[in-house]
Amino acid sequence: MTPRQALLECGAADAGSVSWASAARHIGAEQALRCQDAVPGLASVHGAIFPYYAGDEPGNLCLYARGEDYHRVLRRRLEQAAQALRQEHPGCAFVPFADISPFPEVLLGALCGLGVRGQNGLLITPRFGSYVFVGLLASTLPWPDSAAELGECIGCAACRRACPGGALTGDFDPERCLSHISQKRGELSAHQRALLAQSPLIWGCDRCQTVCPMNRGAEQTGLPEFRQDLILSLSERDCALSDRQFRKTYGSRAFSWRGVAPLRRNLALQEGKKE
Repeated sequence: MTPRQALLECGAADAGSVSWASAARHIGAEQALRCQDAVPGLASVHGAIFPYYAGDEPGNLCLYARGEDYHRVLRRRLEQAAQALRQEHPGCAFVPFADISPFPEVLLGALCGLGVRGQNGLLITPRFGSYVFVGLLASTLPWPDSAAELGECIGCAACRRACPGGALTGDFDPERCLSHISQKRGELSAHQRALLAQSPLIWGCDRCQTVCPMNRGAEQTGLPEFRQDLILSLSERDCALSDRQFRKTYGSRAFSWRGVAPLRRNLALQEGKKE
């Protein structure tokens, strides 16, 4: 069983591989060292995409947050692939990573041949557009020294023009990114509060994806975790729950990790209230 076969069997829509020697040439020395520290003997990276687009019905939660928390989904599915590969390749390590890691997942996804890099910083795939989560298996399995040619999006800059906070002008600025701002706890600037008040969403932002012409005709996901039991919106009643009640009710969702306070604040700003 190859890494690609194992990843496809665990539910990935596509998968590919790159040797670490090839990948490291595209990564800064400091970040490369952090990756190597995370997986001693690192020799290859095997990337996979998991699509989440299930339509764009109106709601106040962004598209990626409507299903089960993708961290849980990807860790579960990647571990399934890792276990199969450990049996197939005794003595080789296969370490799953989903979002939280030193690895530059978009760059590695592109080097694995899964898509191209967009001006919005996301991986854009042929079938699913940018509506994908990227999962990685970092491994000590030796791999031929080759990588896919790095491709870029069509460069229309629609995402940059549409970004509500101007976060994509020049180097990415998370403090101007509405998705990042919506998840922040504590004090916000007047500009950040105004952005939240004007947004139709209380968690996340989809603007740089919905305006992208490369996302037109994106296929919907076949993964049940991102198709079934969707939560499109949270109500005032939901946001009035205590943190304990909120996490008990919504702990399996990506929007719960910061607790209820940011969501309560964001909803209040939308409604013109003061905390």
